[in-house]
Amino acid sequence: MDIDPATLTVGRVYQVMISIITPRPIAWVSTISPAGVCNVAPFSYFTGVGSQPPSLMISVVNKPDGTPKDTLRNIQANGEFVVNIVSHSLSQAMIETSREYPYEVNEMDLAGLHPQPSRCVQPPGIAESPVQLECRVMQIVRIGDGLLATHAVFGQIVWMRIADRVLNEAGEVDPQLLDTIGRLGGKTYTRTRDRFELW
Repeated sequence: MDIDPATLTVGRVYQVMISIITPRPIAWVSTISPAGVCNVAPFSYFTGVGSQPPSLMISVVNKPDGTPKDTLRNIQANGEFVVNIVSHSLSQAMIETSREYPYEVNEMDLAGLHPQPSRCVQPPGIAESPVQLECRVMQIVRIGDGLLATHAVFGQIVWMRIADRVLNEAGEVDPQLLDTIGRLGGKTYTRTRDRFELW
């Protein structure tokens, strides 16, 4: 099958891309509004970018009506955010925070989560998450035009908090204990349980 993306709707292009770019890690992003309201939302267009400086990228697509998502509004307002890692045990809470709520709704409260005070940034992390990456914005790049335009947010990681419960005896992150999930196409996810090594 050959596909010319220019012949498809934006929605169809999105569906094709998320079904083949897999698995995608999930950035569970916590931000805070100028009024002090905490927002939490998951993003699966997410990756590490570099280690000098330590940096990552999340991609935030506009809402269907063309307005920016709450996460982007908050990041643009204060230049800070926290990426929380999603373990399998947190899957349902993550889904709960993916729904559309009014701007003044605190998704952390709604999902029964607890704020973890951050060390270097204003937004709190999610206490239940085994990893919090505190970030300051390096650059925001608008990609595309129209209702579903995207903003690629590049953040410098200024502090990392890793729960002792996911460390092995050598003090390194154990993937079995971290037990992250990844996004596949549609409503399908995967767990990082089936692993192999290559040398």
